Amino acid sequence: MPRETLLLVGRDPVGPVAERHAERLRDAGIADRVVTATYEREPESELGEALADVRGERIYAVPLCFAHTYETLKAVPRALSRLAGEVRYCDPVGRSPAVTEAIRTRARAASDADALVLVAFGNSRDDHARRAATFHAGRLRGEFDEVRTAYLVQNPAVECARYTLEGDRAVACPLFVADCEATRNRIPEQLELHRGGIDYADPFGADDAVTDAISVAVERARANADISTPSPDLVADADPVATDGGGRD
Repeated sequence: MPRETLLLVGRDPVGPVAERHAERLRDAGIADRVVTATYEREPESELGEALADVRGERIYAVPLCFAHTYETLKAVPRALSRLAGEVRYCDPVGRSPAVTEAIRTRARAASDADALVLVAFGNSRDDHARRAATFHAGRLRGEFDEVRTAYLVQNPAVECARYTLEGDRAVACPLFVADCEATRNRIPEQLELHRGGIDYADPFGADDAVTDAISVAVERARANADISTPSPDLVADADPVATDGGGRD
């Protein structure tokens, strides 16, 4: 049995991105084994088969999403509680300073605009996505003349973003780990990209900086001796920060 295993877990759309990070992390030797697991909607019922082969004396589980949701705070830990061995459950990487670098890279690759709109899914139940988006907005304000945040299910709403911008050009960055229905359809429609004036960046999740963010999360969990196997009802290592909100990524 491996002494340490790293598990990257998330919704189905993040699968290719998770595998990409897993390959990098295997090459870096971060753990004896690095594996991925995804689900469509119900982690508790859908992760059973994928987790059946996950073994390790200590398992670091990293949810690949932007910010915490009910899923990552409740349903995913309940699924992980079936694992044998000590499970150290990390927060989503969305609030990592390394993710700011990934967002910056995506924004600059898509546009030379001086205004930036950060678009997260949001969550009607809590402020995890808002806190993470605000964190990055604050770090990026020195590099753009204007930085605004917007959400699909919270205010300020995405459909209003265009009308609150002071400048004529902006770049919108979806705060999502991977491309999905929201990044392909909902956000472009609500931003009215067809009208011009707003360039659109790729999701940040595949960036090399996110691999670094995962590594930092694991090292933090490795150093925290107080972390224990997640209970069925509460994450083991959750700072109340940051998924992409509402269980979407």
